[in-house]
Amino acid sequence: MIQPSAVRALLTGVLLAAFSNASLAVDSVSAEVASGNKSQIYRVGAQWNMDGALARSATSEIWGFWDATAAVWRENKFQNVEGATDNFIDLGFTPTGRWQQLNHQGAYLEAGLGPHLNSKVYDNNHRALSTHLQFGTALGVGYVMPGGLDLGLKITHFSNGGIKHPNNGVNLAVLKVGYKF
Repeated sequence: MIQPSAVRALLTGVLLAAFSNASLAVDSVSAEVASGNKSQIYRVGAQWNMDGALARSATSEIWGFWDATAAVWRENKFQNVEGATDNFIDLGFTPTGRWQQLNHQGAYLEAGLGPHLNSKVYDNNHRALSTHLQFGTALGVGYVMPGGLDLGLKITHFSNGGIKHPNNGVNLAVLKVGYKF
């Protein structure tokens, strides 16, 4: 079982790093939980808006942000053994595009793709990813409330892009709570 003290330490480290330099001030922060393939992920992140919109209409725009994350993965059928568990750390950096109203509130659609570096190689429930470097893709929907609260749901897929086999891929459902400054 993942120790609550490890999750608190991870969250504290990410927040301290995110706020350590005023010129690198974050635009939003997030906490996520994910589940799939007998695995869970507990992730915290900080986001920085990209400059300018990628596309704009009279009422909405596609804009982007950089998403830096730190996560703890829990494998609940490690090496395909029922009851065997293992944990590892994942660090990710995902450029993400979001289609949303011009004021960046209300409903949105988003998609992202970026590299992730894992402290261990994933081997769980008959799914193996043979490298520490993985690529995470995400498709999501969500809603940003007028006060800045961001609630979202995403589907993510991790694989090494065929760098090395086996590369079975792992899919997870993600719930996100964020706060936009």
